[in-house]
Amino acid sequence: MKPFVWGLVGPGAIAHRFAEAVTQLPGHGLRAVVGRDAGRAAAFAARWSARALSDVDALLADRDIDAVYIASPHTGHGDSVRRCLQAGKAVLCEKPLVPNAAQARDLVALSQRCGVFLMEALWTRFLPAYAQARRWLQAGAIGRVQAVQSSFCFAAPFDPRSRLFDAAQAGGALLDIGIYNVAMTRWALEAAWGACPAPLRVQAEGLLAPTGVDQRVAATLTFPQGVVSQFVCALDGGAANALHVFGSEGELCLPRPFWGATEAVLSRPAQAPLTVPAPFRINGFEGQIEEVERCVRAGRVESPGMPHAETIAVLDTLDALRRELGVAYPFERSPG
Repeated sequence: MKPFVWGLVGPGAIAHRFAEAVTQLPGHGLRAVVGRDAGRAAAFAARWSARALSDVDALLADRDIDAVYIASPHTGHGDSVRRCLQAGKAVLCEKPLVPNAAQARDLVALSQRCGVFLMEALWTRFLPAYAQARRWLQAGAIGRVQAVQSSFCFAAPFDPRSRLFDAAQAGGALLDIGIYNVAMTRWALEAAWGACPAPLRVQAEGLLAPTGVDQRVAATLTFPQGVVSQFVCALDGGAANALHVFGSEGELCLPRPFWGATEAVLSRPAQAPLTVPAPFRINGFEGQIEEVERCVRAGRVESPGMPHAETIAVLDTLDALRRELGVAYPFERSPG
C-alpha cells in the first residue's frame, strides 16, 4: 500500500509530538513543514527529515501529500483548514478546531460540501485506556451513570502576549484545557448511553485574567436523567487532574493526567480496585493519526470516532460557559 504522507502547519511544541509519532508509524511519513518563522520551520524540518516550505500554497501544491496536520495558534486554524479543504487535502486540526461553534459549523459544511476529510485532533478519544473504559461503561460495570468529575489545572506565568492569556489569540483556560473536561464528560455519557445530548443547564464561576480571558473556571453541566458533571480548569495552579465517572454500582477513574491516561481503574463495593494498564505504543498520538489514514483511505469526510457533530457540540458548551463568565474575544464582538 502507498505510504500515507503528511504535511504540517505550525511547527510548535505540540507539533514535535505529532512528528515523533508519525515518523515512527509504519507506512506514514512527514514530507513538508510550514511555519510563520522561517528559521523555526527549517529547524523543525531538519529535526524530522522533512522539507521546510515558504507558505501553505507550496504545501498544498504537493500532490504527494495525503493529509495536513494543523498545529498553529487557535485563531490561525480556520484559514488553514479552509485552504486545505478547498485544495482537496484531508485535515487533522489541533483542538479546538476553531474558537467558537459558529466557525466550526462553517468549516464542517465546507468539508461536507467539498467531500474532503476533516477531524479535530482530540487524541484522548483514541487512547487504549479509554477503549477499556468504554467497554466497562457499555457493559454497565458501574451501573447507572450518575455524575462525572474532572480537573485540568496547571500554573502558567502570566504574560499578556502569550497564546494562553491573549484575547486576540483566543486565549483562556476553557479553550486550551477545559475542552478536555467537556469533551471527555460527553465521551463518558456517549459510551454509557450510546449518544450524549446537549446539557440542560450550563453554569460557571471563575476568575478572569487582566486580559479578560478566563484564568480559572469551575463549571457544572446538568444532563438528562439527573446526571451532573462538575469540573475545574485553570492556568494558575494545580489539581488532581483525573477524571471520575460515578455510577450506582461503582466508579471508573482515568488517573492523572486523564487527557493522556495510560491506565483505567474500576472500583466497586466490597471489591479490590481493578487497574488495567494501557500504555502508549509511541506517545499517544498514534491512534488519531491511524484514524485519519483509515478514514481517508475509506473515502470518509469525518471520523466515527471523532465526528463533526461532536466538535460542534463541545464548542457549543464552551461558548455557553464563556457567556456565563462574560468572556468574548475581540473578533466575536459586533462592530459598535
